[in-house]
Amino acid sequence: MLIFQLAIILLASKIAGDISVKLGQPSVLGKLLIGIVLGPTVLGVVTHTEILEEISQIGVILLMFLAGLETDSKEFARTGKASACVGVLGIIVPLAVSYLTGTFVGLAPMESVFLGLLLSATSVSISVQALKEMGKLQSREGTTILGAAVIDDILVIIALAFVMSFAGGEVHIGTVILKKFIFFAVAIVLAWRVVPWVLRRFAPLRVSEAVVSAGLIICFLFAYMAELSGIAAMIGAYIAGVAISLTQYKHEVTEKAETISYSIFVPVFFTSIGVTAGFQGIGQNSWLIVALSVIAILTKLIGSALGARMAGFAWGNSLGIGAAMVSRGEVALIIASMGLEAGLLGSNMFAVIVVVVLVTTIVTPPMMKLFFRQGHKGQQQAA
Repeated sequence: MLIFQLAIILLASKIAGDISVKLGQPSVLGKLLIGIVLGPTVLGVVTHTEILEEISQIGVILLMFLAGLETDSKEFARTGKASACVGVLGIIVPLAVSYLTGTFVGLAPMESVFLGLLLSATSVSISVQALKEMGKLQSREGTTILGAAVIDDILVIIALAFVMSFAGGEVHIGTVILKKFIFFAVAIVLAWRVVPWVLRRFAPLRVSEAVVSAGLIICFLFAYMAELSGIAAMIGAYIAGVAISLTQYKHEVTEKAETISYSIFVPVFFTSIGVTAGFQGIGQNSWLIVALSVIAILTKLIGSALGARMAGFAWGNSLGIGAAMVSRGEVALIIASMGLEAGLLGSNMFAVIVVVVLVTTIVTPPMMKLFFRQGHKGQQQAA
């Protein structure tokens, strides 16, 4: 059954991606939508299984690893201030508005705070693919988005630790912060000293694809370390990619890793997002889904765009950066699951959040293309 489902996913995702490009949209949009069609909601050809979920997880890790490999480290250092502005304002605005919305619909204060943090999270795995297709991944805008995503993840997780501790969960704030600090300290030392050494030792080995194997080992170990410290695995994979990008093996690892990633793992990740969407039993909450979707999109778009504008970007590109931060993706789903277990999110609200996350994910690629195109036209007119 798994083999058949993989064949269907790969065939459908490639065709849907091509159709999406022909219609003037990023290919990732077609891959997301075809997942809904293939899933239980429409055709039921592909079902959500634990094995597909694991393959999907590898897909997002490899996608962010490739993003790190293609990051211009000098540009990344120059965009530190811009990333901080985008990341911080991209949290403050959704947090404030979502908290007020939660109290308005009758949630308890702690539940409203949790909802605010949930809708403050971001996942740029979808945005990375759209940036690649638009040729902006290595631009100042692209590096700002990736840096802001790292800052966003750290701040939201730390704030979440405070909320969970006040809600009675067994979460020690000092331990949470210490684990994050240790991870980044160790990751920086490994990236600086150990990663180049490992690649040099693997390169002479008389086995096939030794260098790309070393790169993948580094990627998965960094992702695992990130998970152990309570940070999204994709952040660890991204750091691993950046570390390898500073070595002479960058192009070899990138070329081979792209072939491995885009042939199977990444298409499964994109398609599985639509497959896992459940729309049963949410009809009575349709108004809440619409309201939270609008709030989730506009608050992240406006907050992050204001941060980008403060950092000196033109309005068109600022809105493009804001649009790239809109997708909540797997990060929000993980937080929602934690809230469900801790009693901070009811089962009905959890179902609503899943659909809201899907909506934010689907609208992100076309919004990015629209705003970045307008920003490009504005730059041409100014010139």
